[in-house]
Amino acid sequence: MATWTNSAVNSINVYLANEHMPKETLETLISELNHEEDWRRMRSTVACLKGGPQAVTGLIQAMVDATPEYKTEAIRMLARIRDHHAGIPLVKMISDENEAVSKAAVDALEQMAGILDEPTAAELVEMLKDECHRERITHLIGAIPPSIGPLTKMLKDPDESARVTAATILDHLLDPRSADALVDAMGDPAIQGLAADTLRRLGAIRDHINQVMNELANVEESELREGARQEAVIKLHPIGRPAVEILIEYLEDDDWVVREAAADVLGKIADIRAVEPLMERLRIDQDTGVKELATKSLGLLGDARPVDLLIESIPIRVLRVLAVEALEKIKDVEVLRPHVELLIKLKADRDGLVSYNSGIILDKLEAIDAQLDENAWAGKE
Repeated sequence: MATWTNSAVNSINVYLANEHMPKETLETLISELNHEEDWRRMRSTVACLKGGPQAVTGLIQAMVDATPEYKTEAIRMLARIRDHHAGIPLVKMISDENEAVSKAAVDALEQMAGILDEPTAAELVEMLKDECHRERITHLIGAIPPSIGPLTKMLKDPDESARVTAATILDHLLDPRSADALVDAMGDPAIQGLAADTLRRLGAIRDHINQVMNELANVEESELREGARQEAVIKLHPIGRPAVEILIEYLEDDDWVVREAAADVLGKIADIRAVEPLMERLRIDQDTGVKELATKSLGLLGDARPVDLLIESIPIRVLRVLAVEALEKIKDVEVLRPHVELLIKLKADRDGLVSYNSGIILDKLEAIDAQLDENAWAGKE
């Protein structure tokens, strides 16, 4: 079944505007998301993407008694709309008896990880008690930032196996936000040893990061600071995700070289928790180097949230190339379609890197259009 993209919007809008076409409700349009006729699917896609919260509500309601094929398409559409209100209904779809539906729900939640709220995370954590979903849920929980709160609450669950499961996952995640709850859990014989080991490892990670950053800050000679920063990045990068929360704290440090190092490592680790803090550095930091590394790191993360901020950065000479390179790395290229006119202008830019990366984005959008046309003709045949 073809999944229609925003590239169909213009042609479908013309069709919808035809005065002879009957006006149909959003509910009717939503029901045609997997219709056998391609133009009806396209029309439904446009209606969903433009419908906002109303479309999200309609899609959720339509899935209740729908076929597995429709549920799968609706779940994919909810992932594209990216509204956090779809989180809990998508979690419930993981338990669907149809494997394709369940997998689509997991994939959608992973795509939406950066915008999901704590109630959604709490619903996922509750599913850990079901062994048949535990492996799949564990992977998702690690990708969703607000999951730490519900996990720490589970450390007090009456069920010992639930407490052990929560402690085991927290030990795997090594997130500093769990420290206080793990200290409180030290009185529980079932998880005391695991909690103590996790706290020891968390302490060792913080001590190591603090030591590296202090050594960097103590380098006073300006000509040596860049080399010291690069050396700090090499030391901190291997820590991976357990370093993210601490490095986010260092983005607020008074020393510009420390902020640069933190921004650099966060991009290389590529955890979505860093998106908003890096965006804030790009907005407000007074140091050009920090802005440059924040821009570069946002590109490495590939998240769609900084699009407008990156577009605003293009006229700034020192950020121009980095901003366009970051835009080219965004995973959901469809979010750049509203900026096609600007990208066409940038493709003719005198800077080769600006021109090259703008051209790649345009090529990606053109490839999506070509695939859309191919699918449309296949549907007609």
